[in-house]
Amino acid sequence: MNFYLTYILVAVGLFTFVAVFTLFGVYAERKLSAFIQDRLGPTEVGKFGLLQTLADVIKLVQKELIIPAAADKVLFLMAPAIIFIAVYLGFAALPWAPGLVPAKINIGLYYILAIISIETLGILMAGWGSNNKYSILGAMRSAAQIISYEIPAGFALIAVVMIAQTLDLQTIATQQGILSPEKTKFLGFWDVSTTGGILSWNIFRAPHLIIAFGIYFIASLAESNRAPFDIPEAESELVAGFHTEFTGLQFALVFLAEYAMMFLVSMVGALLFLGAWNTPLPNIGAAQLAVWTTGTAWGIFWIATKTLSLIAVQMWIRWTLPRLRVDQLMNLCWKVLTPLAFFCMLISGVWRLWLM
Repeated sequence: MNFYLTYILVAVGLFTFVAVFTLFGVYAERKLSAFIQDRLGPTEVGKFGLLQTLADVIKLVQKELIIPAAADKVLFLMAPAIIFIAVYLGFAALPWAPGLVPAKINIGLYYILAIISIETLGILMAGWGSNNKYSILGAMRSAAQIISYEIPAGFALIAVVMIAQTLDLQTIATQQGILSPEKTKFLGFWDVSTTGGILSWNIFRAPHLIIAFGIYFIASLAESNRAPFDIPEAESELVAGFHTEFTGLQFALVFLAEYAMMFLVSMVGALLFLGAWNTPLPNIGAAQLAVWTTGTAWGIFWIATKTLSLIAVQMWIRWTLPRLRVDQLMNLCWKVLTPLAFFCMLISGVWRLWLM
């Protein structure tokens, strides 16, 4: 019985975190976009507009749940829940600190890739179930985009797996710091097992992973439907894309899934490439900075800082770059990112065999 209670508490805790992050993320994006465009952003509701997103949630909860007369009611009602649940379940395998992970899964990365791919099914259900030409076009665009960009993203992640020799996210995280049970070499030559810090991160253990990280980050923007890859929601031609017909709590779930996906892909990127919950500070002689800044509380701080920094870059890109055309989007995926990611994967095999 205690096990079930623990599972329920973990599930509720993760949902609460996703909801709170979404409130914070929407406010932060509004303020960041205002700063970039020389505006003020939210100012009226609460001090500095801090309560604006909470007011929006209250508004959404009060809105009427409208089902179009020609819609497929089953698909229409199920789609937002499937979109959100697919992303939400991915949080179960993310390690936050040494020994702190909601679910210990030795194939955690494989689990995340598998579970979030279900989001595509939910988006297709939303578009088809709405029986709206704009929704269907948005859903088709989104499915083509997500499925395409999963290829270079997957190759980039496999490049890390080949270096780490495991799919366990906690093990991959441990290898990038002073707690690593095996030797860690900077650029494949200099033993930094006792030095730790930024020198132990995967992008410096094997420098070609810097390219793999760039590929993954670009692909993650496309998988999250974030600008400049927000073609499925292009309001100028598709009104709002696959979620045109959704109102109230259904729209809130779709919106919640988008921000949860932003956090999920950013945290996976930080875990695999940027040292995970390990400190960026190295041990320097008597100043054991890595030792002093490693632990459960420090781990949560470091992984949160790295993840939120990547999210800030996502927001910065959204309000800076113009949207790509569909043909540009596909050319970038199949002609540039996929060959590069495949090349990184091949280099990882050689690197692991000869230099580790």
